[in-house]
Amino acid sequence: MSGRNTLIRSLHDVGLAAWFGGSLMGAVGLNGAANYEGSTVAAKARIASVGWAKWVPVNAAAIGAHLFGGGGLLAANAHRVTTQQGVAASTTAKTVVTATALAATAYARLLGKKIELASSSEPQDTEKAARHPIDLEKARRQLACVQWAVPALTGGLVVLNALHGEQQRPIEQLRGMWEHARSVAPLVR
Repeated sequence: MSGRNTLIRSLHDVGLAAWFGGSLMGAVGLNGAANYEGSTVAAKARIASVGWAKWVPVNAAAIGAHLFGGGGLLAANAHRVTTQQGVAASTTAKTVVTATALAATAYARLLGKKIELASSSEPQDTEKAARHPIDLEKARRQLACVQWAVPALTGGLVVLNALHGEQQRPIEQLRGMWEHARSVAPLVR
């Protein structure tokens, strides 16, 4: 395999940047604007729902690019995961945080869709909302929390990305591989 992984690294990093930045902007800017401009709770919910719904396809593409790039980087660096001390642990942490961020993103969309239906004035939406009633205030509180969890988690991924970058420095690779060899064969000094 080539020594450079520019395309997959770019997909990974740009996807993560969009996922993090979009979720942070939505939590701060979009929700803030909806709260400022909406005259009622339902109006605020409708404004925010329209904005978040517009973001969904872009966010899905960003997450897909990040995951595809991450898979490619994992394949390209599999030897480091198994032979360099510390890389497996940071890769595991990154995988767990990524899965948690994906779950939080999906849950935010589910809650957002429920709130969108419950606050809609469209007859078909009102009918759907009546078949699946929700506690609107509880759902709004949960959504507010999870919408802040997504940028916190993806921000954590940015930090883990920085750690992986540091672990790729030649001196770190050499030290990590030496420590791994010492842990496998304790007589090696």
